Amino acid sequence: MRMYIFGILIILFQWGCTHHRGQNSEPGSQDRKWWKEAIIYQIYPRSFNDSNGDGVGDLKGIIEKLDYIQSLGVTAVWLNPIYSSPNDDNGYDVSNYREIMKDFGTMEDFDRLLAGLHQRGIKLVMDVVVNHSSDEHVWFKQSRISRKNRYRDYYHWWPAEKGRPNYRYSLFDEKGDAWQYDSLTDSYYLHYFSRKQPDLNWENPKVRREVHNIMKFWAKKGVDGFRLDAFQFAAKDTTFPAFPEGFEKNFINYYAMQGNLHDYLKEMHEKVFSKYDVMSVAEGAGRNFEDAHKLVDPERKELNMAYAFEAVDLVKYNGYQLSDLKEVFSRWDSAFAKKGWLSIFLANHDQARLVSRYGNDSPEFRAASAKMLNTFLLSMRGTPYCYYGDELGMTNIGFDSIQQYRDIAAINGYKKARADGEDMKLYMKKLRFLSRDNGRTPMQWKTNKQAGFTTGEPWLPVNANYKLINVENQDRDSNSCLNHFRKMTALRKSNPVLVYGDYQIAQPEHKQVYAYFRKLESDQILVLLNFSAKTARISLPYRIDPEDILINNYSSVETEGTMKILKPYQAVIVNVN
Repeated sequence: MRMYIFGILIILFQWGCTHHRGQNSEPGSQDRKWWKEAIIYQIYPRSFNDSNGDGVGDLKGIIEKLDYIQSLGVTAVWLNPIYSSPNDDNGYDVSNYREIMKDFGTMEDFDRLLAGLHQRGIKLVMDVVVNHSSDEHVWFKQSRISRKNRYRDYYHWWPAEKGRPNYRYSLFDEKGDAWQYDSLTDSYYLHYFSRKQPDLNWENPKVRREVHNIMKFWAKKGVDGFRLDAFQFAAKDTTFPAFPEGFEKNFINYYAMQGNLHDYLKEMHEKVFSKYDVMSVAEGAGRNFEDAHKLVDPERKELNMAYAFEAVDLVKYNGYQLSDLKEVFSRWDSAFAKKGWLSIFLANHDQARLVSRYGNDSPEFRAASAKMLNTFLLSMRGTPYCYYGDELGMTNIGFDSIQQYRDIAAINGYKKARADGEDMKLYMKKLRFLSRDNGRTPMQWKTNKQAGFTTGEPWLPVNANYKLINVENQDRDSNSCLNHFRKMTALRKSNPVLVYGDYQIAQPEHKQVYAYFRKLESDQILVLLNFSAKTARISLPYRIDPEDILINNYSSVETEGTMKILKPYQAVIVNVN
């Protein structure tokens, strides 16, 4: 009944927002794309909902929560990898791209999930992990048998008689070395990530055909999009020349957008993307705007949208500067204002929690700052990606010892830091704030044991604050983070100005407030976001009448003439036509 009532409220809310909209605000039909208008909800399957009590989230668990997902107002789900995997990197080491991991269920479960999403008007985007595979994939097992094996060139092998290959940095290796010696054929293989994630050789056309066929397999099932994991690293100079000493400090410049990457993507577009109405996005946007535009400009026929990391890379364990955040988002928007399309995100499975990184997770300000950050994500130009649990304002868990971590990046990073003689107290302080495990704790559904995520022992501990922060509590609280998120998705879907409108920053020098306009023909709205824990004042020559307020995470907005006085972490969207 509560969901039914909420649905009626949303319809009324959307009518009200439409009533505010100008008559000439629809963008040209030739510019409209479903993936531009999408609101993407990212689900980490292992942590979303466990249906069988084994402590691991699964596909049936997601199916159980489809009505909840629909109630959020999102229009697409991005599902982290669910393929067969030995789980060295939680599914990002795939051993069979056409099978479902047993932890997650069966292919029949997947088919039911896809059908259930589509019945609710929600699309599904799959993660495609093809920079590397698992070392337990049959391709790699075969490639190890003999230098003459037909799968040998599916990977990057270096014969030991040529001497040790030039150093390459590995993100997840405990020694930081991307070359692993294998005695079976007296050779080294390349792994940019863990030793159990050997890199595929994209120079080999057989590899490319294999990947195209895998993607067609899922597209024929009805999948609506593909996110290419770590794909900016897929192309390599296979002569493996020496890189300058210390290159790993800025390895993107040496790893990203190398060789024939654009040819690979053009071929993928021709063979796969052009044959199906699927969305395409790759992790990373290269080294600069030129790289990003080459990936996504329509005439290039490569990808639909760029997914740039500059904004998430701003946050360090000791915080960030609002001025830097404004500068980054404004610069990227300006670069893509006329051509190309961007992804908008501040969190994902590789980041700590949104409110702990960019907001304030103290009891006093957590809810307000979570609402403010979701207001930002859902009012910017570009396709927003919202990470599970951020609609509730879920926080970092804050582990104290390395034994509590499950993420290979944390565990092997700790070993490397200790071997390198780093200050381990400082290392652990940084890890506590930035670890990926912070963003992977189980979804907090209820106030009962294990937050309703499982009846067993969860694979990763539930955050101790689950009795306060959970869906059950927030669903019935009209002022909750959850219901604010629902209002924002409704507002975005009913106002094309929030999707297609121009972005113009106001008073970029303001130290507390991020203010900007969104304009589309006759429509104009103003977004005011106080990113601080103190009251902020900003003077703008626009009145704020109550009937023009579209979103407010407080009950009122204080004004003194042209001065707007924003409470800590207040977020206001105003129609200023």
